[in-house]
Amino acid sequence: MENNVHLIDQLFRTEYGKLVSTLTRLFGTAHIQLAEDVVQDALIAALDKWSVEGIPKNPSAWLMQVAKRKALNELKRNQMMLGHELGIANSQNDLDQIGTVFMPNEIEDSQLRMIFTCCHPALNTESQIALTLKTLCGFGIQEVANALLSSKSTINKRLFRAKEALRKMNAPFTIPSGAELNSRLQSVTTTLYLLFNEGYNASSGDNIIQKEFCLEALRLCKLLEKRFTKNPEIRALLALMCFHVSRFDARLDTQGGIIIFEEQDRSLWNKKLIQKGMQYLQASMNETKLTSYHLEAGIAGQHCIAESFEKTDWKSIYANYQLLEKLKPSPIIRLNLAIIQSKLTGLESSLALLGDLESSDVLNNYHLLPATQGIFLLKLGQEELGKSYLQKALKMATSKRERDYIKSLIH
Repeated sequence: MENNVHLIDQLFRTEYGKLVSTLTRLFGTAHIQLAEDVVQDALIAALDKWSVEGIPKNPSAWLMQVAKRKALNELKRNQMMLGHELGIANSQNDLDQIGTVFMPNEIEDSQLRMIFTCCHPALNTESQIALTLKTLCGFGIQEVANALLSSKSTINKRLFRAKEALRKMNAPFTIPSGAELNSRLQSVTTTLYLLFNEGYNASSGDNIIQKEFCLEALRLCKLLEKRFTKNPEIRALLALMCFHVSRFDARLDTQGGIIIFEEQDRSLWNKKLIQKGMQYLQASMNETKLTSYHLEAGIAGQHCIAESFEKTDWKSIYANYQLLEKLKPSPIIRLNLAIIQSKLTGLESSLALLGDLESSDVLNNYHLLPATQGIFLLKLGQEELGKSYLQKALKMATSKRERDYIKSLIH
């Protein structure tokens, strides 16, 4: 039963966005909530039926069929109410053609349409991201709140207002073109970047990595690249994702504990993914536009191609971080610059820069600042002071695995 629940949870992650996107194409953007409700019903039906009869050979197809049937019933029941909107937004999807939108190519296209609909310019950036994470990627409300550093109540209100705005304007369920496309693509890539980051460094829960988030972000990014083959930003983001995913198997021990970067077994890194990342990065550099994704991918790529931690090209990495800080200034980037400084001029100079960050209060609640200070002080033999910083980091860390790792350094 436990395995069944785990599989159903995985299916929820992978199929939720596909089903909601497809049904939104059928119902129209005015009825995103209705699409979500139908999908929820299908997943509940799966949990009830599969717990008794077992999981079918093709659970994805089963969910599609149940969702299709429920959608058809809902359409028939609400035909008078929905007729006008469906006629405008989805004239090709009458009741006799309901199966068409469940074909693989149409499901793929529906997901792309959903991404751009969620990133409609009438919505603010925070709402665009929240709506995409919820409806397309299957995030729970708490997970959306974590990814956006917000609260559940705020996210609930934001999602309600976003859906209401789309409903009132009856936003077209289409992929934009021309000048509008570029601005919408920026919102889309930001959303996928946030989704990947939440999976790669989970902000809460027992696991430091939530692989399904990362793989979902990678899958959606590949969908975008398949449609927009010459977009340098998308290719650079794909490269970044490939580099990070390549190191999954080396990041955790057999109990799920953290293995810090310098102690990772590099033979466990996925060489094919690193090579793929290099191909994407090289292809993205054929364009003149340089984005933060190019610089972050360049940093990750340098780590991936280094023979060892000691032989890493720290000067190149530092130079990329300097460019990144100019492109999108942030205290997190300044923290990374301070850390890399230790590889160039020693721990003492790095600690001085970390102290400046501490004094400025810009990372007041960010546990990696005192954690880094504590680790560096321990390396310098200042055990008492180092442990005091680690105790401070321990109180801030929200991930169980990170807390466990910090405790191991203190004791």
